[in-house]
Amino acid sequence: MIVLIFVGLILLAHYYLWYRLVRSTTVPGRLRKALTWGVVGLMLLVVATFVGTRSDFGTWLAWPGYLWLALLFYLFVFLAVLEIPRAVAAVWLRRAGRRRAPAPEPVAVLASTPVPDDVAAGLPDVAPDPGEASPAALSRRLFLGRATAAVAGAGAAATVGYGVSSALGDPVIEPVRVTLPKLDPRLSGLRFAVVSDIHLGPLTGRSHTERIVRMINGLEADVVAIVGDLVDGSVARLGPLARPLKDLESRYGAYFVTGNHEYFSPGGFAEWLDELGELGVRPLRNERVEIAHQGAVLDLAGVNDLGGATQGDGPDFAKALGGRTPGRSTVLLAHQPVQVTEAARHGVDLQLSGHTHGGQIVPFNLVVGLQQPVVSGLATVDGVQVYTTRGAGFWGPPVRVGAPPEITMVELRA
Repeated sequence: MIVLIFVGLILLAHYYLWYRLVRSTTVPGRLRKALTWGVVGLMLLVVATFVGTRSDFGTWLAWPGYLWLALLFYLFVFLAVLEIPRAVAAVWLRRAGRRRAPAPEPVAVLASTPVPDDVAAGLPDVAPDPGEASPAALSRRLFLGRATAAVAGAGAAATVGYGVSSALGDPVIEPVRVTLPKLDPRLSGLRFAVVSDIHLGPLTGRSHTERIVRMINGLEADVVAIVGDLVDGSVARLGPLARPLKDLESRYGAYFVTGNHEYFSPGGFAEWLDELGELGVRPLRNERVEIAHQGAVLDLAGVNDLGGATQGDGPDFAKALGGRTPGRSTVLLAHQPVQVTEAARHGVDLQLSGHTHGGQIVPFNLVVGLQQPVVSGLATVDGVQVYTTRGAGFWGPPVRVGAPPEITMVELRA
């Protein structure tokens, strides 16, 4: 059902683009036919990209397919926004054309001179065809269509170009201070380097991981927390890209919880848990560890992602959080912010999450907000503070607009 909805949306979006960028800007002929087949080809490219990137043989489709998907989206947005001014301009041009049109000269008709029936039958029909646009109307339509297409095309290209430079650039370091009322004063100043949604895949190279590791090490954090969606593929294909994680540096170690994308891996999520263990990153599998700092102890817990439930690997809050020492503060790693509802029932002080990408491309941040309680940044939900990082990578199009990639330095304060 989801696949059918996706294909239907792609079909409708391409039809709308064809209507505005091809039909409204050309006259019937070879050019229109060629452009029409071009739109059909681009539509098939999007579908093939989503199918092909799930397997090793289709990774070469990622760059052209995902870039076109981003352009498709912003062309749709710009054209939709321009519909109202386009309609207003059409009315204005039509009225202006009527004012400029010369009045027809009167033609004298001699009633006393009858026209024989055989002659009248041979006269041409001078009444205009209501279904055929006049040259002036056709000219106005083409002008508006081409002007709208030019504005939308320039706007979409500029937006996607900016988004690509943002997505492929250095992540922003976001310093965040979080005050926990129950925190032991001796733990004040404990620092977590938080990163999520690295999304190693067909559009990222080893340098993507190396840069993230280098930036995290520069923060000299006490704890490194990777909160899900590390990969988009198997260990066989992406293992070399993840290898720089073995160089992560922190005082008390690096920890990982699964995201929904780990459960999409062709080789299964378990192989990535073993791989991370080999790289010195400890997965927290519905469990917790004690972080001892300056004579005090903090509980650091992690739960599996909701996406693991279909594979018998879902979150178990009772297992991760049950039996804790009373009065001890707890920081929870959970991929999706929506998991805070269950975390609140177990008395968690702070939840660190990702998943949302901050929306990744505006205006998707508005859509994400319908499903997740926090799109990005720090907020309080059901009495629990939640920090949602925008993530250091991207999924799908290598584009970020209004949501630059992020590595977060969370400092706990008593």
